Amino acid sequence: MALGVVRFRIKSSIPGTRLPLPRLGPHCPQKAAAVIMGNIFGNLLKSLIGKKEMRILMVGLDAAGKTTILYKLKLGEIVTTIPTIGFNVETVEYKNISFTVWDVGGQDKIRPLWRHYFQNTQGLIFVVDSNDRERVNEAREELMRMLAEDELRDAVLLVFANKQDLPNAMNAAEITDKLGLHSLRHRNWYIQATCATSGDGLYEGLDWLANQLKNKK
Repeated sequence: MALGVVRFRIKSSIPGTRLPLPRLGPHCPQKAAAVIMGNIFGNLLKSLIGKKEMRILMVGLDAAGKTTILYKLKLGEIVTTIPTIGFNVETVEYKNISFTVWDVGGQDKIRPLWRHYFQNTQGLIFVVDSNDRERVNEAREELMRMLAEDELRDAVLLVFANKQDLPNAMNAAEITDKLGLHSLRHRNWYIQATCATSGDGLYEGLDWLANQLKNKK
């Protein structure tokens, strides 16, 4: 009997899912079976787990680079930005997690509006212009004011020490000290040096947020 290509059809027990299988030749049945089973269980696992979601609020003083960061993560490129009056919101897909990121304007007159975005926030990204030494104390005051809000009591904190490409930028250790992060004894926090224009450090920050979400489950 001539040997031909073997095709399989397997129905999923999970409604609405499909389990695509490769076309396999007859020459290595053991390896073929292993590939088939690997694909089956891999697709079943993805169907059962699905995507996790995390609501992120990104704030900081004006001109810190928040909107540039948002669209670097979303589009992978630099976009021309203007001062945000109100908010931008985008969904960023990363490592099986759907991050809904709210980028809220940072001008002093609209900072009182930040509190309207606190509800259901799981992670707070606070963006600091590492080159702006004159306003780092102002940034600290705004950060501590937010962290005192009851609606943010369970939110984890990620600080982006942005604009590290500038020659006079403060490093992450100096920003940590200036913001008083070591005083936050009852909150999970992390600081990441970043450059929004190149993307350096941004995904390392998302990795930390992803791990925090995983640990809460």
